[in-house]
Amino acid sequence: MPNRLANATSPYLLQHADNPVDWWEWGPEPFAEARRRGIPVLLSVGYAACHWCHVMAHESFEDEATAAYLNEHFVNIKVDREERPDVDAIYMQATVAMTGHGGWPMTVVLDHDASPWFAGTYFPDTPRHGQASFRQLLEALTQAWRERPDGVRQQAAQLREHLQAPAVLPSSPIGPGDLDAAVATLAAEFDPVAGGFGGAPKFPPSMVLEFLLRHGSDDALRMVDQTLDGMIRGGIHDQLGGGFARYSVDAGWVVPHFEKMLYDNALLMRVCADRRTEPALWAGEQTAEFLLRELLTAEGGFASALDADSEGEEGRFYSWTPAQLVEVLGQDDGFWAAELFSVTREGTFEHGASVLQLRRDPDDLERWLDVRARLMEARSARVRPARDDKVVAAWNGLAISGLARLGLWLEEPRYVDAATSAAELLLDVHLVDGRLRRVSRDGVVGAPAGVLEDHGCVAAGWLDLFQATGDVRWLRAATDLIDTALERFAAGDGGYHDTADDAEALVARPRDASDNASPSGLSSLVHALVTAAAITGEPRYRQAADDALGSVHALATKAPRFAGWSLAAAVALRDGPAEVAVVGPPGARRESLANKARHHPTAVVLVSDTARDDVPLLAGRNPVDGKAAAYVCRHHVCAAPFTEPAELTLG
Repeated sequence: MPNRLANATSPYLLQHADNPVDWWEWGPEPFAEARRRGIPVLLSVGYAACHWCHVMAHESFEDEATAAYLNEHFVNIKVDREERPDVDAIYMQATVAMTGHGGWPMTVVLDHDASPWFAGTYFPDTPRHGQASFRQLLEALTQAWRERPDGVRQQAAQLREHLQAPAVLPSSPIGPGDLDAAVATLAAEFDPVAGGFGGAPKFPPSMVLEFLLRHGSDDALRMVDQTLDGMIRGGIHDQLGGGFARYSVDAGWVVPHFEKMLYDNALLMRVCADRRTEPALWAGEQTAEFLLRELLTAEGGFASALDADSEGEEGRFYSWTPAQLVEVLGQDDGFWAAELFSVTREGTFEHGASVLQLRRDPDDLERWLDVRARLMEARSARVRPARDDKVVAAWNGLAISGLARLGLWLEEPRYVDAATSAAELLLDVHLVDGRLRRVSRDGVVGAPAGVLEDHGCVAAGWLDLFQATGDVRWLRAATDLIDTALERFAAGDGGYHDTADDAEALVARPRDASDNASPSGLSSLVHALVTAAAITGEPRYRQAADDALGSVHALATKAPRFAGWSLAAAVALRDGPAEVAVVGPPGARRESLANKARHHPTAVVLVSDTARDDVPLLAGRNPVDGKAAAYVCRHHVCAAPFTEPAELTLG
């Protein structure tokens, strides 16, 4: 019999709608019920593509006896972390404080005021490796609640105080020396063998790569190219269908954790578009095709993720044995493909299967394309991983940026058109009474309010789309969103809260400027502010960007791996950024001027037939003697217009 989650919009919550656990959605009602019954609240947080969330659900939440115990002794709340990042952030902070690590599924026990007093992650159904079973844990927690209430209250009070402690960070500008020092710190953490930073597990460092690309030093570009090469050739990259998995379980990018997230692929697509080497552009194009083929929704937005599992096994959809290759391709092509894709008899993954890699270029391009197409066709007959088809505003903003930038460079209008469709969905569905909502599904907007990350990523996406299309509605929509963020999210010290001042009051108001799997709210907003300042000339946007970056100086200089997006924005501010207006009749000259300007990854480039009074960067800019001309300004200083692409320099 379905529980209360049957009416949820989140695919993750709907996965638990048939559990025997009497789940509640987050809200005041379950806490009122817990007070009425005099029992604690158990909060379980995860997401639809989370492998270990599925494991714990199958082992514990689908078990009748465990569910009966949960229903008797706890009021149980299920939260999709992607739908409610504010709730997730608060209790993840508590989990890390209590255990020293975090992750999903996250299990937190709360008092009636939503203060945590116990936290952990995955718990098995039977005792394993010295870890208590979930049932044993529940019994111990129930006993503590009944027999040691003073200890529970003390623990909850201490954690509540920890969560509510204000983050006081010294503010200081991020200067050129800081940027160089960040590159040196990253070089010391760089893996010289496989690329990337640190050891296993290894995540795609997209935001750090964008910073290094913008820094542009030889050492920085070496780290970019080696990391991209390792990822593009590794098993983390889907060699048949394009797109990247969430992370590699090893340091060499060989075996991925197979879930594919929209934010990873959107960010990597942007890095590839901005790097513009032949391998990077090929990988960017393959990633764009993956987005359009597998994540595009009927409403024009992009779904959040593909699951890691199919038929109950992680990676089953993506892995191959030599025998399977021969079955599809025949003996000659099968043996050739096995050698090319590093498919071994022993296997690189599990059960003798291998994840496809491409450690060398194929010696026969036509044969490779044919083999790849035939394997892709055979794979399409397999049971596909499930898709989390909710549309997250922030991640669609990232996808809009990536598609718009890649589409411009490759002169592929399908990518710009797809970016436009996603932007229209956000504008038409996610903006409700002038305020941004975080999620929608099947064209129906969800209740959760947009957080700072949504405002920054969507505004930046709309500004990239404005540069690609010249449609001024995207500029207007972006600046409206930025103005809302400045009014509703500012912390008063140059930094920003992650929730609006009129958002639901939680046990604490989350504020975290560090980048994680996706950009922080602060860093995403700074990118939008920098671009908006360049287009509009509005000094308050630049000042807000300067102040925000000053508030993360300590993070950016001490831990640059967690501040890559802020550092990338700091490079843009150091560079100006270059404000380029290319004005004149369509044709080869205008396109050459625009493309040369776009070679610089921080440049803001607008293209128009004539001057436009409704866009400050284009105001008063006219063709020169009937020829297309490029007007280049930086730090409020403008050069004479360029009419010859060979002479164009951004200074």
